[in-house]
Amino acid sequence: MARDVGSTESRKSGGTGSARAGAKMQAPILGKTGTVDVEDAVFGAEVKPHLVHEVVRAELNAQRAGTAATKSRGLVSGGRQKPWRQKGTGRARQGTIRAAQFTGGGHAFAKVPRQFIQKVNRKAAKAALRAAFSSHAQAETLAIVSADQFDAPSTKAAKALLDTWGKATPTVVVALHEEETIHKSFRNLERVAVISPTEVEVGAIVWARSLVITEAALPIVQGRAS
Repeated sequence: MARDVGSTESRKSGGTGSARAGAKMQAPILGKTGTVDVEDAVFGAEVKPHLVHEVVRAELNAQRAGTAATKSRGLVSGGRQKPWRQKGTGRARQGTIRAAQFTGGGHAFAKVPRQFIQKVNRKAAKAALRAAFSSHAQAETLAIVSADQFDAPSTKAAKALLDTWGKATPTVVVALHEEETIHKSFRNLERVAVISPTEVEVGAIVWARSLVITEAALPIVQGRAS
């Protein structure tokens, strides 16, 4: 069996390739030639698909209302006596019109309100969030944008930035609520979603094929995942 030389060297040096070179991980700035340093612990973490899958399922289950309900045969009206006598009619014996086979009867397996909440360990949830961010960093689909680039809201300018970047959509843009120029510039673009750092979830990051974070929102995002 061939040995994985890269992974062996990484274990010996105690880190990833970027850590071996002594340089921090960086993300490009849209519309500029510079880059921004990002935390290795957040954007250079190990990607664990099974953990991401578990957390995404929990997030989707948490969105379910669980209010569906139907009536069982004990809740519908009528049926206090046999609809016809037991024998002599030629028809199958029946005990009540509340049974599921009758029109207006109760459901055989009635739905009842329930909760779909799936408990996930806090450390596991943060690890999954780091894995989602790291997958974008590894695929080079992560970029930074500065609110200073927008003196006024401009959907045309926002589209030009994304087109120049050339990454696949859908795109998620993470920006602070007070960064109105960013929100108003990107929110009308097709297949682009603008969310705040407090709304960042693993499902949203995994759904996105490219991720854009504002410089002001970056510390908050890194704080939530670390």
